Amino acid sequence: MAIFGKKDKIALDQQAISTWISDGSIFDGSLKAPAFARIDGQINGDVTVDEGLILGEKGMVTGNVITKEMVVYGIVKGDIETGSLEIKASGKITGDIKTQTLIVETGGVYNGRLAMQQPAE
Repeated sequence: MAIFGKKDKIALDQQAISTWISDGSIFDGSLKAPAFARIDGQINGDVTVDEGLILGEKGMVTGNVITKEMVVYGIVKGDIETGSLEIKASGKITGDIKTQTLIVETGGVYNGRLAMQQPAE
């Protein structure tokens, strides 16, 4: 038994959310958030989230997104740079993606260029 064992990773949708843009909200400008964020409203501008981002079914981002991990239920019109990206059945992305891992559920839509890199050791 090792003293310094690898911790089990908690799923993004189980993380504590530090920033939440609720349904019906419209935010014009760049958004920078620490830790984990959820967007159920509309963002018109670039989004940078330190840890992870959940874009809800009614959520929409018109701008570029940079984060460590992202789950898309809504719509993104812009480029995405992330370590891990999951596009759910209701998700729609128009823009270029740079990621290490990509999961697209049946029904998810993606139009753009994809660049995948190997995870850093």
